[in-house]
Amino acid sequence: MDKKKIIGTVKAICISEKRGTEKKPVQKAFFRKDYGIEGDAHAGNWHRQVSLLSYDKVLEFNQRGADVSDGAFGENLVVEGIDFRSLPVGTILTCGDVVLKMSQIGKECHTHCQIYHRMGECIMPTQGVFAEVLSSGVIRKGDSMTVRIPDGTEPFTAAVITMSDKGSLGLREDKSGPAMETALLEAGFRVIEKQILPDEKERLKKELIRLSDQRQVDLILTSGGTGFSERDTTPEATLEVMTRNAPGIAEAIRYESMKYTKRAMLSRGVSVIREKTLIVNLPGSPKAVKESMEIILDSVIHGLGILKGSESECGRS
Repeated sequence: MDKKKIIGTVKAICISEKRGTEKKPVQKAFFRKDYGIEGDAHAGNWHRQVSLLSYDKVLEFNQRGADVSDGAFGENLVVEGIDFRSLPVGTILTCGDVVLKMSQIGKECHTHCQIYHRMGECIMPTQGVFAEVLSSGVIRKGDSMTVRIPDGTEPFTAAVITMSDKGSLGLREDKSGPAMETALLEAGFRVIEKQILPDEKERLKKELIRLSDQRQVDLILTSGGTGFSERDTTPEATLEVMTRNAPGIAEAIRYESMKYTKRAMLSRGVSVIREKTLIVNLPGSPKAVKESMEIILDSVIHGLGILKGSESECGRS
């Protein structure tokens, strides 16, 4: 596939007025900026405003006996000639006046649909993608869609996660999350998700995998859960999802933090890579978060450039 110039054809536009119901094809639809498709139940102020499937994947699935019609997977757009699953998050899709930006690849299937029970699989969780609407307009069946791949000059994306039992229940104000977010925004990052989770290892693993694999976020920062308490399992969750280790970042935080307090040696935070996402555990207190960000941020930005291929390794002579 020539990623410099990819052109597809809209084969179907599908909407549904209620969630959980099969989408029905329409000849045209209005796509509203920061919202989605007018009249579609899945539109709203979130990152999964529009869902897309490749026509070629649907055709292949039907040839195996699925015999599904447009909208059966819950997709909004079926497009021929574009393999959405091969494109990265951040890809720009243009169709007339409408501009879409891919925001997620695939999704978790919480309840298996009739297609899954009949075929033993469903292609939407693995082949479907989601997008946000950047520019409003009308898309009609038969319209052409063009693709623009991110060129590496876009701002890095980030997600921040605070690990706190009390914070997740609303019993304690989260000040660590805002401290991480402020530092990231000041450094030019685009923070796409903020979460407060209970100190549960499996819950954190699930979110780290989703953010890395489906949203393809560049940097994930966690705060809390790095101490000696029995429920402090943030490092274990992080290590269990990594594809490569990157220990120097966590080591630098401990080393430099020892200048502020000797108890920094008790932090068990780790730093790892999962595919193209860097994950760094920070301490739990807002003060320690701020100090940690000052220690690592410049080097982390350079590391992300290398990880994404926009910068080269540099050595000291």
